[in-house]
Amino acid sequence: METTNEQSVLGPRRYRNNEKLIAVGDKGWQTAKDHGLIGLRVGFESNNRLVDTKTGHAFMTLCSCSYLGLNHHPRILQGSIDALREAGTNSLAMSTLRIRLEHMARMEEGFRELYGCPTLPGATCSALTAGILPLLASGHVTEDGKPRVMVFDRYCHFSMAYIKPICGDESLVLTSPHNDLNYLEDVCKKYPRVAYVADGAYSMGGLLALEGLLQLQERYGLFLYIDDSHSLSIAGERGEGYVRSRLKMNPLTMIVASLAKAFGSSGGIAMLGSEKIFDFLYRNAGPLAWSQNLQTPSLGASLASIALHHTPELRQLQDQLQRNIQLFDSRFPSPHAGNGMPIRLIQVGEEDRAIRLSAELYQRGYYCSAVFFPVVARGEAGVRVMMRADMTEAQVRTFCDDVQAILSRF
Repeated sequence: METTNEQSVLGPRRYRNNEKLIAVGDKGWQTAKDHGLIGLRVGFESNNRLVDTKTGHAFMTLCSCSYLGLNHHPRILQGSIDALREAGTNSLAMSTLRIRLEHMARMEEGFRELYGCPTLPGATCSALTAGILPLLASGHVTEDGKPRVMVFDRYCHFSMAYIKPICGDESLVLTSPHNDLNYLEDVCKKYPRVAYVADGAYSMGGLLALEGLLQLQERYGLFLYIDDSHSLSIAGERGEGYVRSRLKMNPLTMIVASLAKAFGSSGGIAMLGSEKIFDFLYRNAGPLAWSQNLQTPSLGASLASIALHHTPELRQLQDQLQRNIQLFDSRFPSPHAGNGMPIRLIQVGEEDRAIRLSAELYQRGYYCSAVFFPVVARGEAGVRVMMRADMTEAQVRTFCDDVQAILSRF
């Protein structure tokens, strides 16, 4: 059978389909824009008071990933200012492979001590993933040097799924049903070298099946590549995150996380299982070796946040966050209630209903993200809510009252 020129150009579309993605998903974005929920320009006073500069409408955000409120913490702001005065905005403006600013080296040492393992920084968590996953697929991250079958969880974050085509040039790429350990074990039985790519705490709620994955790792040598951005700082005695606080690092485990969420800074880190991997990635992981330095204010903010993570204040903020999560769960029970993570989805079904709920909440002074396909499956749209430690329990109760009042009319 002959292929058309169009088919030859397009290829088999094994890993992505922009035509379908945009055709189905863009309608929802346009509807959200029509309701004034996209493209807002705001002045920031706190996470609990943003002001639309066009209309003057004031509201609090419940879609901020600053779960501990550290994005406006005085010590972290001062850390940015101090570093900026000491070293300028980007004093080297070159690859960190050749020369690293002293602030960068101190930050690496601070993370190593905080998390108990070599920790590699990057300009973003996505840059780390883009640099590391293809090397994992080709086998260059592991000692045997042989390619690994790459199994991506169906719900893994877009920043990881986006790298599937590049990994597909190096090895076989498969997509696993969400948290399906039986599927994954079948793959491990069929292929001698397998890597699993997943989230620790998922961006729509829920956790990975960590205990079962560790059993598969011990049994089959499964490599675990976990993005734990949404639990960093909020879980663990020193804010190690959900995954790191529950396992011993080893050469078959890698954890990446964003510093731009609960940690209160910007950039990303990769927690590694060995010094050898640390040195190798610094030289060979694509975006990590380019001239994409973390900006000096980010380095200062990270150093200040590392210091805060050694103080009792971290536990106080974690406890306040947990109280707010438990309060919300008591009003809106869900399958994820009790898991300790701050992300919840108030599911309403169709995207138009989700957008309407988000718009009515905005009118009452809350910004909550309406989520719909392709963020969630079709027919499972809703409003995503994130609890934070810098919300008072009274604010959480009032918000819950307003949500229930709106839903009673749906």
